Amino acid sequence: MALLPILRYPDARLHKVAKPVAAVDDRLKALIAQMFETMYDAKGIGLAATQVDVHERLIVIDVSEDRDDPMVLINPEVLWASDERIRGDEGCLSVPGIYDGVERAAQVKVRALDGEGKARDIEADGLLAVCIQHEMDHLMGKVFVEYLSPLKRNRIKTKLLKEERQDQKDKAREQERV
Repeated sequence: MALLPILRYPDARLHKVAKPVAAVDDRLKALIAQMFETMYDAKGIGLAATQVDVHERLIVIDVSEDRDDPMVLINPEVLWASDERIRGDEGCLSVPGIYDGVERAAQVKVRALDGEGKARDIEADGLLAVCIQHEMDHLMGKVFVEYLSPLKRNRIKTKLLKEERQDQKDKAREQERV
């Protein structure tokens, strides 16, 4: 199975709002498998379909230490979020190498379909709650850096664009050698 390319901030496609998944079919199951493979390869704990340029309400998560507790959320919706807030450093596969403090609800209750299309309610706290909220933001076209100050956001954007230009130059040089 092939790894999926992960969109990098500030790519405009990261701001598209995802549409509901219409059917849990073979196409979707194949996409789920590819998303898990991509997430694990990138050393992530969550990946939204938006990040791989598929604008459907699909998230894969695995916050376990052993990477053996995969979770699929199809068409997730928050039923409840606690008033209690926690602040922690977040990172994102679409914003590589950047970590910063974001405030989130400490606990959430979410309803979603699993990978087989069965409805389930999930009560989450700690890292799982943060991860679910982070990935659901992606489905709404929001990247975690948008919670940061405009100054920090602009510095991050400049840094990532510079890295992307350097990567393109390196690839061009590599092709010239071939």
